[in-house]
Amino acid sequence: MKPIFLQYPACSTCQKAKKWLAENNIEFTNRLIVENNPTAEELKAWVALSGHPLKKFFNTSGILYKELNLKEKLPKMSIEEQISLLASNGKLVKRPLLIAQSMVLVGFKPTEWETLK
Repeated sequence: MKPIFLQYPACSTCQKAKKWLAENNIEFTNRLIVENNPTAEELKAWVALSGHPLKKFFNTSGILYKELNLKEKLPKMSIEEQISLLASNGKLVKRPLLIAQSMVLVGFKPTEWETLK
């Protein structure tokens, strides 16, 4: 199964990640994160597979995150509420995301992505 690459085309980090995938001949299924944002079920599975805390899946530098004052609100929300919020809008989700069979990569750090080779 090809990895799923969730991205926002206007995101420069997503563009760098996509270029890295092409340069390393890694085939993937492209998924636009705003048009086809992750579901709550997907997010639960990906968080568990990633081994990262749920907070890492939030786009903390995004405009919407700041407009909603999530820095203050998230600590008071339950895990279920946070996942539901993430599933409501793809712009809240940290990108790019790469979902492979045995791993989830959040954001783009080439040294972490080397494990795909």
